[in-house]
Amino acid sequence: MTQTSDVLVIGAGIIGASCARSLARLGLRVRVLEAGAAPAAGSTGKSAAGVRVQFSQEVNILLSQRSIQEYRQMPEAQYRPQGYLMLLPERLWPGHARGLARQQALGLNVRELSISEAQQLVPFDPTGVVGTTYGAQDGVVDPHGITLAFLREARSWGATLHTSCPVEVLAHRSGVWSASTPLGTFEAPLLVNAAGAWSGEVAALAGLTVPVQPARRMVFTTGPLPDHHACPMTFDLTSGFWLRSEGERLIMGLSNPHDQGFRDGMDWSWLEPTLEAGLARFPWLEQAGLDRRASWWGYYEVTPDHAPILGLMPGVPGWINACGFSGHGVMQAAAVGEVMAQEATGGNLSINIDALRFERFGRQVTQDEHLIV
Repeated sequence: MTQTSDVLVIGAGIIGASCARSLARLGLRVRVLEAGAAPAAGSTGKSAAGVRVQFSQEVNILLSQRSIQEYRQMPEAQYRPQGYLMLLPERLWPGHARGLARQQALGLNVRELSISEAQQLVPFDPTGVVGTTYGAQDGVVDPHGITLAFLREARSWGATLHTSCPVEVLAHRSGVWSASTPLGTFEAPLLVNAAGAWSGEVAALAGLTVPVQPARRMVFTTGPLPDHHACPMTFDLTSGFWLRSEGERLIMGLSNPHDQGFRDGMDWSWLEPTLEAGLARFPWLEQAGLDRRASWWGYYEVTPDHAPILGLMPGVPGWINACGFSGHGVMQAAAVGEVMAQEATGGNLSINIDALRFERFGRQVTQDEHLIV
């Protein structure tokens, strides 16, 4: 059985759901093909759920700003402005200061704090920290709730979601993309690759090379802390260690640069390096117990420069990439869906995404100086 539409969206995570909503709102017939049994079951559902505007490139700032603005109005997002606190070593401060100036020029509530002011938010050992910045509108959302809300709205505009529908074969003939799945064949002239960590594999089905690879990340959770003082999402940029409050608990993590590829399950061997980095900056963590059952893991979808790949694929008719967010998908999803719908219909883009297009590979580009990988 062959089912036709105007657009096929591959993936029902937060990015695919946002794209489906915006495309359907413009009157296009949209089908979302999700390999899993339910939406938001991949990177979206395993996200640490932080949202921030603290980037150095204008495109990243605007994608996050406009998304957060929408999340603030969505009951399903459960937006909590806990803030983001960045602790900077000397080698990173110049680039971070340039980004801060750009954020402030765009009217965003981000400011430099003194060491003592930052320590009022989160007690820390200041050794090696030369500057800090704090974004008061940054915070935490519910990615699962947002995804389901996007999909509900997409369906209200006529979109159809197909779960347990992995794409097995992709072909392009006579201006039409054909996706073969266990549920039948789906055809459309436009295809949006929003498959998250699996985006590189989806592209390979079509004979394309889209440089997106999975990288496993651990999120460790403490038990309830007595007299817990709520703290914002805090990044120690010297080591890459981060932590934030989650109710009466803390969640924390540290990226393992060698944990690449599809590897399932918790890597408990990474707990020791994570705690070593955390205790060096936050000695009081020694009093916190670990809740192994509440800890979890998930995938980042990473690109060579840790920036997303957005827009039409050069030389490939009807193929649109919306993938490779490298940990920033949740914070930028709402705006990305809007811009990808504009891209698909040939409209004027509300945000210039040239710095994030596929064409940047193979030429020298300026990397965002606020990346946390």
